[in-house]
Amino acid sequence: MKKSINVIGGGLAGVEASLYLANHGYKVNLFEQKPLKMSPAHHSNNLGELVCSNSLKSKKIDNACGLLKEEMRHLDSLIIKSADNNSVPAGQALAVDRDLFATYITDVIKSNPNIEIINEEVKKIPIDEIVIVASGPLTSDELFDDDDLEDDESIY
Repeated sequence: MKKSINVIGGGLAGVEASLYLANHGYKVNLFEQKPLKMSPAHHSNNLGELVCSNSLKSKKIDNACGLLKEEMRHLDSLIIKSADNNSVPAGQALAVDRDLFATYITDVIKSNPNIEIINEEVKKIPIDEIVIVASGPLTSDELFDDDDLEDDESIY
């Protein structure tokens, strides 16, 4: 039996990692602090919320941004699937309706039986469990300041 894997953060990286693991038979505990604690940038309770631009840059595969998107399609990426399904006109860029984009992602994650969403703020990284930290630039101050790991050489 495979161990459960904890993913901290319900943004783009966290949901992508969670779905990948869940689709490969792992039980995933996805920790997301919203709606209990919101950063100044967050406006919805959805997972995968885009907080800056609604543009995912170029669609053209003759540059790195477009080529990455094409590779994501080949890997069955949740993020690019949501972007393609919820795109809005933006010339050569892939832009999305932010609300529909995040709602799509949230619905897919919630419907996966191998993923449990736990709405709570993680303040310390557990060192005796398998953990992916995908909290990104909007990491809560307490998790960011978790200095218990600095002295634990067993994790390096």
